Amino acid sequence: MPRINKEDLELEILLLSIFRLSGYDFRQYMKSSIMRRVHNRLNQERLPTITSLTERIIHDPEYLRKILSDFSINVTEMFRDPSFFKAFRKEVVPLLKGKPEIRIWHAGCSTGEEVYSMAILLEEEGLWDRTKIYATDMNEFVLAKAEKGIIPLQKMQTYTKNYILAGGKRSFSEYYTADCESAYLKRYLLEKVVFAQHNLVTDCSFNEFHVIICRNVLIYFNVDLQVRVLELFNKSMSSNGFLGLGSKESIRSDADIYEEFNVKEKIFRKR
Repeated sequence: MPRINKEDLELEILLLSIFRLSGYDFRQYMKSSIMRRVHNRLNQERLPTITSLTERIIHDPEYLRKILSDFSINVTEMFRDPSFFKAFRKEVVPLLKGKPEIRIWHAGCSTGEEVYSMAILLEEEGLWDRTKIYATDMNEFVLAKAEKGIIPLQKMQTYTKNYILAGGKRSFSEYYTADCESAYLKRYLLEKVVFAQHNLVTDCSFNEFHVIICRNVLIYFNVDLQVRVLELFNKSMSSNGFLGLGSKESIRSDADIYEEFNVKEKIFRKR
């Protein structure tokens, strides 16, 4: 009789239960990342086993909501990895300027900070009036936050430094108003953004895009799921379109579909 790791079995049952109850499928996420989030939730709720957590999510919708929030990837900031945005400004923007309409998909947009960053960059480059950004995430709660364009004021010092390093051309304070607690993004920077719920694991292509940005999301997927998501991006991208990934991410199976446009900043171009 083969030895079975009981905690792995418990995790399988938990993830199947989540899928059956919510439609969200985490079974091909990196197990180490999922297990870490599960143990954090067990500690917070003082539950002894994963099985006890499974029982809670089956019988209490609030626990299901909590675990879905735990599994959602919400680490972000404005002009995160400034060199990426600087390279995008210098190398990709000139190739977009000839297009009468520009469609960009920010997949896994979280609370919207990178979407705001792209809006500011395109405004400074004179492209905002003919751009539409589709900002999607599986988590409806972070999307609701992103739509508001409200940022904790204590983060703005870091974001200002990022903006300058990313090649910003104006005073960063021109793009928001502030009170003692929050910064409020100027509303015109959200007028061309469509926020929508979309699950990269289960949902299909919904438009053709000139640029797809999906940074620091694929690192949470196993190899098979990465391949599936890259195929989705391929179906969703116009010829000669651009794909921007995170600093620790790469393209494996789609090497014949994409060429390396900027190796250092993980910007790829569809052949």
